[in-house]
Amino acid sequence: MCRTDGDEGGPQEEGPPTDEQAQFSALLEDSAEDLYEHAPCGYLSTQLDGRIARVNATLLDWLGHERDDLVGRKHFSDLLTVGGRLYHETHFAPLLRMQGEISGIALELKASDGTRLPVLVTSTVKTGSDGQPLLIRTTIFDARDRRAYETELLRARQEADRERDRLRTLATTLQRTLLPPTLVSVPGLDVSAYYHLASLDEVGGDFYDLFPLASGTWGLFLGDVCGKGAAAAAVTSLARYTLRAAAVYDPDPTAVLGNLNTVLNHEYNGTDDPRFCTVVFGLLTPEPDRGGFHVTLSSGGHPPALLMSADGTADFLHTPGGQLIGVLPDAQIATTSLHLAPGDTLLLHTDGLTEARTEATDISGERYGDDALLDFGRALAPTTASDTIRAVRELLGSFGTGVDDDTAVLAIHVPRPTSAEQQGPGD
Repeated sequence: MCRTDGDEGGPQEEGPPTDEQAQFSALLEDSAEDLYEHAPCGYLSTQLDGRIARVNATLLDWLGHERDDLVGRKHFSDLLTVGGRLYHETHFAPLLRMQGEISGIALELKASDGTRLPVLVTSTVKTGSDGQPLLIRTTIFDARDRRAYETELLRARQEADRERDRLRTLATTLQRTLLPPTLVSVPGLDVSAYYHLASLDEVGGDFYDLFPLASGTWGLFLGDVCGKGAAAAAVTSLARYTLRAAAVYDPDPTAVLGNLNTVLNHEYNGTDDPRFCTVVFGLLTPEPDRGGFHVTLSSGGHPPALLMSADGTADFLHTPGGQLIGVLPDAQIATTSLHLAPGDTLLLHTDGLTEARTEATDISGERYGDDALLDFGRALAPTTASDTIRAVRELLGSFGTGVDDDTAVLAIHVPRPTSAEQQGPGD
């Protein structure tokens, strides 16, 4: 009697099989031979010399061969391209003999129509109960999708490399237009400059120049625009040409920086991308009676210049209170004056030097700083412009990747008079 809801024990009626049960039953009934023949990968068994003994239908379909074309007639190496056959003979087969297994090797098989099939090959040596090798079993995976992906990845990388090279060339070309190709020669002065690029991929915002003005005076400036890239380059160009034009109109350093401040504040104040810069502008006027030059420097938020004197001392020319150029409608400009005597050297720099990390591998490493730069100047004095720039270049090079901002340096030196100049023409 069949069990009812109130019955306990006894036989139970079984309902019709579910779809899941039917699928599971079908899997159990699938023969091992069918699984071998129609597996999603190719199977190949060869004798120890590589002669094909068995091959499944999947691999035959991939290659377009009949079973009788391969079994007992061809070696596994016959299915490979010329390069693959060479690799098989020199690397694949020897390693397989030594290790008994080799996996994930990328090769290409030749189809019957001459096309190439990229595959990944894994081979294992089957041994008998006595440990002696009997045959080689090889599993072959279709790698066409993977090869297509790798090819596309390589193409994209090559395109990215070409684009990066193009941008580097563009950045380098643009950078050259923002700096004087060579510094002018100033009678009675030894002048040298250097620009250190922190990145080859972006245009920096540092700039400098030295140019003649009326009445035998010379103008100079060195500055640093906030940010990098095309936007910073546009501000750099605007600042450089504004400074030159303003100096011709009124060479007073305070007036020159005031003009630049008005231009930048008017151009960028209130925009979504406000721009500003730090600048030091100076006038060089020769003093024949005393020897050397009278220097007037005005600073708008720029790091102080470093004076390395002929007597071996060094100190900063502090210009406290100077404000960033372009932020406020009426920026405060700080000014100082000095006599640059024979043997003295004046170094102007941007903050990429003092803010460089002394430990390039540590992102939170200690910054070089003003104190270290002052010690550097004291150890260097007395010096010349070219020796100063050479020492700064070596210093920046010692920081490696710790220099994460562009750095511009400009050195001005008054050479000591030669013996003939000291004696004079009538002596």
